[in-house]
Amino acid sequence: MPELSIKKAQKTVDEWIKTHGVRYFNELTNMAILTEEVGEVARIISRTYGEQSFKKKDTDKELADELADVLFVVICLANQTGVDLTTAFAKNMEKKTKRDHKRHKENVKLKIK
Repeated sequence: MPELSIKKAQKTVDEWIKTHGVRYFNELTNMAILTEEVGEVARIISRTYGEQSFKKKDTDKELADELADVLFVVICLANQTGVDLTTAFAKNMEKKTKRDHKRHKENVKLKIK
């Protein structure tokens, strides 16, 4: 599969909604769905890398699929609120780079022991 730009992903989700989804859920519903999807990611992470064990019903869940669900809902929210994620992400990375230029490198908690 060819690489997918953020802009193309936003267009793809919008086309999918219009073709298969009838319309976007309202923003509050999508926020609730996003919270649910993030919870599913947390469940997999806690059972894979943490101390909890998987329940039988969760053994078929895949992290990649759940992360994709999170991305889909984030894109839905961006589309319906007029956010260009390409521009927003670029601005956010610039902000982080300026703000955290030395912060993490100077954090003694992150030093390799």
